Amino acid sequence: MSEIKVLSKEVSELIAAGEVIDRPASIIKELLENAIDAGANVITVEIKNGGRTYIRVTDNGKGISKEDLPIAFLRHATSKISVKNDLDSIMTLGFRGEALASICAVSKVDVLTKRPGEDYGTHYVIEGAVEKTCEECGCPDGTTFVVRDIFYNVPARLKFLKKDVSEGNFAADLVTKLTLSHPEISFKFIRDNKVEILTAGDGKIYSAVYSVYGRDFANSMLEVDYTWQGMHITGFTVKPLSAKPNRRFQNFFVNKRYVKSRACAAALEEAYRNLLMTGKFPACVLYIDIPPNTIDVNVHPTKIEVRFSDEKLMHEAVFFAVKNSLMKNDRPNEMHLENKRNFTDRELFDIPKKDNSVQLKFAMEDNSQKPAAPKPQADKVYDNSYSYQKPAPTLKTVESRSITEEEKEKLSGSDDMFLASLEQPAKKETAITELSGPEPKPHKVTVEEINKAISEIPLPEEPEEQSGEAFKFIDAQSFTKKKPVSVIVEEKEPEKPKPVVVGELFKTYVVAQVGDEMILMDKHAAHERYIFERIKSDAEQLETQMFLEPIMVLLSYDEYDALTANLDKVSQLGFEIEPDVAPTVAVKGVPIILGDDNPADIISELAKNFIENKLNPQIELFDDLYHSIACKAAIKANDTNSGIELQALVNAVYGQENIRYCPHGRPVMITLTKRDIEKQFRRVL
Repeated sequence: MSEIKVLSKEVSELIAAGEVIDRPASIIKELLENAIDAGANVITVEIKNGGRTYIRVTDNGKGISKEDLPIAFLRHATSKISVKNDLDSIMTLGFRGEALASICAVSKVDVLTKRPGEDYGTHYVIEGAVEKTCEECGCPDGTTFVVRDIFYNVPARLKFLKKDVSEGNFAADLVTKLTLSHPEISFKFIRDNKVEILTAGDGKIYSAVYSVYGRDFANSMLEVDYTWQGMHITGFTVKPLSAKPNRRFQNFFVNKRYVKSRACAAALEEAYRNLLMTGKFPACVLYIDIPPNTIDVNVHPTKIEVRFSDEKLMHEAVFFAVKNSLMKNDRPNEMHLENKRNFTDRELFDIPKKDNSVQLKFAMEDNSQKPAAPKPQADKVYDNSYSYQKPAPTLKTVESRSITEEEKEKLSGSDDMFLASLEQPAKKETAITELSGPEPKPHKVTVEEINKAISEIPLPEEPEEQSGEAFKFIDAQSFTKKKPVSVIVEEKEPEKPKPVVVGELFKTYVVAQVGDEMILMDKHAAHERYIFERIKSDAEQLETQMFLEPIMVLLSYDEYDALTANLDKVSQLGFEIEPDVAPTVAVKGVPIILGDDNPADIISELAKNFIENKLNPQIELFDDLYHSIACKAAIKANDTNSGIELQALVNAVYGQENIRYCPHGRPVMITLTKRDIEKQFRRVL
């Protein structure tokens, strides 16, 4: 009796479905990719109970015809590829033809679909890979998939599902990735009747990042736009001070497909080397456009892993793109003071009312001595004359005196303008008494007198009239300096302001002024980074300490191949290594700076850096040693330093693009603008 049997269709379908569908999020992924390939620009995803009992995906794509709908649920049925050469230029998200067959094998599926221009749509029902219904119906253009009771016929797989909250989080994370990969599509994600994600679909990457991760995350990103040997990389990467505690925010999209790539992740983290604090990881949203024939997406059933034809080239492209963005766009952290008003409107602007109260008089008034009421004035006549009445001033008696000789001597040697003004010739020795007498009569000024006074005002001299030029009103060109036609003047770039040390706070932070900005610089962090960069630049050729006998180090085969292929670079780092019988190498010498450390672990780490195609294969131990040397040699907080020393430190650090963070990731300086300071003092609003 034969022991080899052909599995039934039901069993083979369940086995194949287990490779593609492992949780509700897998179903959402396959349906969303089909909706994107169908040309939809509005997609809605709804789940209930974490997707275990209900999943709905609705799109406005091109739909499926009634004739093609039953065929679409057959295994290896697809419209994306037709011949084997199509595998070399895959630009669609789906192409295997296994998604719908796997979904219907483990769940109950309802489909409503209609193509544009058709009068009726199609309602199709399939459960456990068995067709139930196929009929005409009325529905809008596009396709709606409703998946119920996932793994209803595979109870063993159902037991491995996590709680509804966890499964819902997996689905939300998946929708997030696809939302970022296609910012031109408007996505809506509904969980248990609540909208959690809604994007604009305006095609802007920043809008998608803002909708998914929020305002703070979007504001902490730096723009990336770089081209390297046919690869175009765009997107955003995070500022070093806003790094995340894990790698979950690293998003790489290759030809609009979300992928997990060790080469891209290694290049990203190498670009942030010596810029992040311990335990922090960079975040990014990077889009990599490469020729489709240089990438293989047919590696994993879920298509989340890809293989590059040249991983070293990919590593270089990501590294240079992120590094250039950090060097170009990252600036010293600018401190913004709160704009909150600490005083009320009444405290700031309310003026006390004038006291109009009248003191009551209790004495009897003597009407006999009451002055006569003034006669009412005649109505004013408006003619060619104007009347002006000057009030009679009342001055108190002020005694004038002459200045003594001693006071004159003091004033002669003083620069005080106020004291100097006291030296006046004593023309009048008599006191000025109060002006008294009858009230002056109003003086009438005629029009003729006004015209005569105006004519006596001297007019400014008119400039010499230039030939060929008439008078023009002032416009924007009036403020532009005209150059003679015959003389060519080269414009010089305005000289950048230089930092000037103002003082020091707490013997730790240097206060300096640069133009309209104030700088606060951590003197220890700045000096430490300065020394660290000097050591790295001087350590290009490290001295080697030779061993009396070679030390044999056993490596893995891939480590052996990577190390033997880069023996010239290994020699530049101060190592003397000779390949022995694979996978063993003979270590004859190591850099003196390593001391008595065991070379086996060091050589293994060095080989791993070459495997990851790192542009700087130096081991982390070198950085740790350089950190230690720089930290011990740098100025310490609370050290007493002269103004000359602080000015020299500021001059050496300011403007250096590679000195923005200390080797441990702490910022070197922060800035505060003059406008922010003036806002706090209410000089500007």
